[in-house]
Formats: sequence, C-alpha cells, structure tokens
Amino acid sequence: VVYVLEVNPRASRTVPYVSKAIGVPLAKVAARVMAGEKLADIGFTEPRTPQHVAVKEAVFPFEKFPGVDTVLGPEMKSTGEVMGLADSFDLAFAKAQEGAGTFLPNPNTLRPGQKVFISVKDDDKPNVYLPAKRLIELGFNLCATRGTASYLQSKGVAVEVVNKVKEGRPDIVDRMKSGDVALVFNTIRDKHAQADSFSIRRTALMSRIPYFTTVAGMKAAVSAIAAMMVNGFHCKALQDYHSEG
Repeated sequence: VVYVLEVNPRASRTVPYVSKAIGVPLAKVAARVMAGEKLADIGFTEPRTPQHVAVKEAVFPFEKFPGVDTVLGPEMKSTGEVMGLADSFDLAFAKAQEGAGTFLPNPNTLRPGQKVFISVKDDDKPNVYLPAKRLIELGFNLCATRGTASYLQSKGVAVEVVNKVKEGRPDIVDRMKSGDVALVFNTIRDKHAQADSFSIRRTALMSRIPYFTTVAGMKAAVSAIAAMMVNGFHCKALQDYHSEG
C-alpha cells in the first residue's frame, strides 16, 4: 500500500541548499533554460562534485509548544534548515548541529560528575556498544537505564545504572534537572515506551541538553565530538569552499 504524505515541487528548500552546496545558482540556471538558453551556452553540462561535505539539519520549534514530544514521525514539524560545511562529514555534522542550536559537549570542559546518558531499545543495544566504548575512550563517563547498562557492562563498558522515571528517586529526569547529564541518547520500542520516556526528551529539550533519538544520530554525534577534539572548529566563507573546487 502506497501512502502519499505530500506532493510538492522540490524548489522551496532543496534547490537553494544544493545550490549553496555545489556553488551553482540552480534556480537561475533553470530560469535561463526556460527562457530558451542551452545548458551548453550557460556552461553547466557536467555534474559538480565539491571536495567538501555539506550536511543539512532541520530546525524544530519544540520548545515553543509545551507538552509536545520531540520524537519525529511523518508529520512536517521543522520550521527551517541549516547547513554545515567542512572537509569531512564529522565536522560538517558538528557545524550543522551548532547551526540548529545543538552544542555537542567536550569531555575536557564538563563539570565534575556530568555524564552521557544512554537508554535504547533491545534491538539497538548491539549497535550502541562501539559508540559507547568510543565515548569512554574520549574521556566521558556514562550512565544508563538498567537494561542498557547491563548490556554495556557485559561488554566491558563502564557505566553507572540510573533509575528510569517511576523506578525511584533520584531518577534520570532528576539527574538531568540537577545538571548531571551532558548528552542524551534515547531510542524507543513502541508507543508505551514513548510515553514512559517522554519526560526524558522533554527535560533534555528544556534544559538544552543535546539529545539524539536514533542510533545513526548517536554514531554521527560521537564521531563529530571526536573530530572536534582533534581538529578544532574552524569556519571559512562559502566562496572559499567553492574556489577550492
């Protein structure tokens, strides 16, 4: 069964993004072609493959709507987009996150006691082992809900067990409100689990704690943090990227 979510021309956001990424004003090129010019006359007959990497991140206004969950579904919830440009995916991802208001933590600047919190569904546990191990290697300390902590501990990853909401105080939300959590990774299994973990995501949002709700997001975030620790964070003009090819 095919469900159509929306049908629209992809010019509103995608074309401007691609134009900036490759350094070609595609809307202008299209207008000139529609007016009768040939691509050969314009000089745009070969694909442009930039040497840099461009990452697009959506911007969501969740903090403006009390009680709204931050888990994404098929609905259109973003109100804008930002672009991160760098010579590698990891740094481009980090820039895109900062452009959207998500500032990834550096283990060297955390206050004593701050930890990275991990709580994932059973299917995701094998996939978070390597990112969790990498976080330890980078200098972070971890805490996790009982099931996730048990799995990681069985793999030799040092992690503190923290209570879920309703398992007793202090629970993970208490720890977040106290400033003891610097980063959140949380994936859910079903609607019941989504309701149980709603307060975690909402607290992370309102406390401006970076959070990711997919394993792919976790892996990208960990790699971005590692890249920033090694290479630092540098910016240059869009024109400079395109002049370098």
